[in-house]
Amino acid sequence: MSRPPARKQENHKISRELFVLTYGALVAQLCKDYEKDEDVNICLDRMGYGIGIRLIDDFLARSAVKKCRSYSETADMIAQVAFKMYLGVTASVSCSSAAGNEFSLILDKNPLVDFVEELPAERASLCYCNLLCGVIRGALEMVHLAAEVTFLQDRLKGDAVTEIGITFLRKAEDRKHKR
Repeated sequence: MSRPPARKQENHKISRELFVLTYGALVAQLCKDYEKDEDVNICLDRMGYGIGIRLIDDFLARSAVKKCRSYSETADMIAQVAFKMYLGVTASVSCSSAAGNEFSLILDKNPLVDFVEELPAERASLCYCNLLCGVIRGALEMVHLAAEVTFLQDRLKGDAVTEIGITFLRKAEDRKHKR
């Protein structure tokens, strides 16, 4: 007997909310464990990286996407498919370099901060969602795309949007393999 489609969607929403609440508890515990925000940021990035290197297999299997031919296709895939699949939101993409290797993913809504009102004043340099940067970096590395991923803007810090910057570290021609 199969489940009705509405039930499946409901379970997905519940698990996302559970993840968001659990994530908040994780960040709160890390803030208790580490005095410096930079140490919390590094820990969140490292955790995200570990998730990303494992999550890419699930993404490739479930999305059935084809190989991206450019950095802009890769950024679009992250923004439109991966964010939708795992966070239930889509991001807009803007290229911020003439070389075509720097992109910004702009999130109008960040589900990881649904239950967060604001950061405490003593945690001003905390990058609450730094886990996302690690996830993206880890997943990209597993498909042989070295990248630097950082938060450029954060609504929790009073910015208008949440913006994640991705800088691909190799030139496009470096990716081609000799056969």
